[in-house]
Amino acid sequence: MLIDKLLDYVSYETTSHEESDASPSTECQWDLARHLKEELEKLGLQKVQLDEHCYVYGFLPGDDDYLTIGFNAHMDTSEQASDKDTKPRIIENYDGSDIKLNDNLYTTVERFPNLKDYIGKTIVVTDGNTLLGADDKAGIACIMETLETLIKNPDIKHGPIWVCFSPDEEIGRGTKYFNYDLFKVDFAYTVDGDKPQNIEYENFNAATAYVKVNGISVHPGSAKNKMVNAIEVAHEFHSMMDPDAKPEKTEGYEGFNLLLGIKGEVAQCNMQYIIRNHDFDLLNKQKHDFEIIRDRLNEKYGYEVIELELVDSYRNMKEKFIGHEEPIELVKKAMGEVGLEFNTVAIRGGTDGAALTWNGILCPNIGTGGQNFHGVHEFWCKEDGEKVVELMLKMLSLAKKSA
Repeated sequence: MLIDKLLDYVSYETTSHEESDASPSTECQWDLARHLKEELEKLGLQKVQLDEHCYVYGFLPGDDDYLTIGFNAHMDTSEQASDKDTKPRIIENYDGSDIKLNDNLYTTVERFPNLKDYIGKTIVVTDGNTLLGADDKAGIACIMETLETLIKNPDIKHGPIWVCFSPDEEIGRGTKYFNYDLFKVDFAYTVDGDKPQNIEYENFNAATAYVKVNGISVHPGSAKNKMVNAIEVAHEFHSMMDPDAKPEKTEGYEGFNLLLGIKGEVAQCNMQYIIRNHDFDLLNKQKHDFEIIRDRLNEKYGYEVIELELVDSYRNMKEKFIGHEEPIELVKKAMGEVGLEFNTVAIRGGTDGAALTWNGILCPNIGTGGQNFHGVHEFWCKEDGEKVVELMLKMLSLAKKSA
């Protein structure tokens, strides 16, 4: 069953870590990767492999009159909250009230009004000490359930299918070692979204700003007109940012700058920002704002108090679908046949699908049934996950090549 697969996968610790230069970034990801490889082999898939960078691949043959479609989901979880010793709890027939995770923590309807959409359904929550890991182990579960259903029901028509389970998506390296030569498909889908009726083929353009503040440390007893406290300058730098361009104050197509981390002392302080906007020109304007603040502070202090490095991460995949809408139209048709109202959503984040798309594999994103990702209030809906599987099966059955 789908829910059993999810509960199995979330029992594996797979947090990725950005500060690691290894691939995968954490050794723990290998455990789930080996487990998934064994599952694919037991299902009878062909060309199953676990490569040296922790990517798991498998191939299911199909009718050559149908398109070859790929599915991708990532194994790692966000380092914003631990996934070690995850203890999921199943709530059947959810009644719409606040959910007690533990003696000190509730997931409240006031803060998370999306809970109202799940009244009467079965949801899986955490115990408040870890995230759940539905991002993206629910995607893995949906793919595995789809494969198992096809193998058990050979009367369901479909074309050849490639699957890939990848590491390190949460730190922006999910496609760094992706094997494009192996994964030969007409197009693919990342199974890494939320509601089953949503398809996502727009995402943020993304960059990262690394800000190094060079202070001047002097004994505080004789510091007047000599000391430059890097922590204070870091605060000054941040205060010069647009106060409304923050994730907690934006939505939809509004971009933001997020101070992701700050660490330092009087002599030196380091800050890291992520910069996001769906519009590439506006993203470049936000990057330029960092440069303006750097220049102003360097002029004010009379030396290079601020060092700035701006690194582009990924691009909005929307423009690649102009004139190439077949993957989107397939989902739209399949949704109509399984009773879902087709809905397009602009991702306020990134996706491995964007990188795959920019590297030649059109790859929009479909749902998993999960909600409230990257934190201890994450949950997954059983009925939504089952609907995603139904949708995937219908997509495959409709993906016949044009005459």
